[in-house]
Amino acid sequence: MIVAQADQRAAFDRDVAGFALEPVTVAEAQARVPILNPAAVGLAAMADHAWDIDTDLLIQSHIRNLRAQGGVVQTGARVGALARIAGGWRAETAAGPCEGRILVNAAGAWADDIATLAGIAPLGLTPLRRSMARIPAPGGQDVSRWPMIFGAGESWYAKPDAGALIVSPAEEHATTPHDAWADDMVLAEGLARYEEMVTTPVTRLIANWAGLRTFAPDRVPVIGADPSDPAFFWLAGQGGYGFQTSFAAARLVADLLGARPSDLSPGLIAALAPGRFA
Repeated sequence: MIVAQADQRAAFDRDVAGFALEPVTVAEAQARVPILNPAAVGLAAMADHAWDIDTDLLIQSHIRNLRAQGGVVQTGARVGALARIAGGWRAETAAGPCEGRILVNAAGAWADDIATLAGIAPLGLTPLRRSMARIPAPGGQDVSRWPMIFGAGESWYAKPDAGALIVSPAEEHATTPHDAWADDMVLAEGLARYEEMVTTPVTRLIANWAGLRTFAPDRVPVIGADPSDPAFFWLAGQGGYGFQTSFAAARLVADLLGARPSDLSPGLIAALAPGRFA
């Protein structure tokens, strides 16, 4: 659902087109989300074609599939050095050395750092911080069937989460790769934008946190072998859409690394390849 003030028509129309939504009356929007403030909400649109993802279940499913194919998940093994060797790469890690024919750089916010360690030119990937707050269900209501709600122009958003509500200011603040935390002032500003559009004020936070959404300079994911070394493979820059794209991205990676035909068009594959920055 998108909600907007009456004077936000231009941003609202862009969102409706971009998300393929159908405009609805404010009363119809209130029927789905009773806390919407009719004195503030002048425009609304909805769609039922989007669904939530159980992210933990998705990760566990990917891990099971990986292990079924003989893969190993090694955590707590920070990479200290990378060296090109005959037939592939050698990584020196906190858990000991490991070698492989192809190095897949799926390091998220640290992807450019990994490239630098490998002697590969970085692509200019930028981690952008986004803060989140979990608040109690407004007024003690059952929020389980509420849609995800965006302010016009993605100025904030809210979504049900385990009986509570997650609210984000939807900020994109450029930063460095690190274990991110929420910025209190940015979080307060986002909560204020949310409160403008609802009738139930935020009285307390259950928790808050932040994450890093990493983008390439053109905000398009980077998937493919580096032009300088076909054994160095990029899988980075998914921004805020890593979960949604994980199956399709993994399939493309498998096709490219296995030299198999892809269902994707050559033009799309080229648009994702790191060679576009050359």
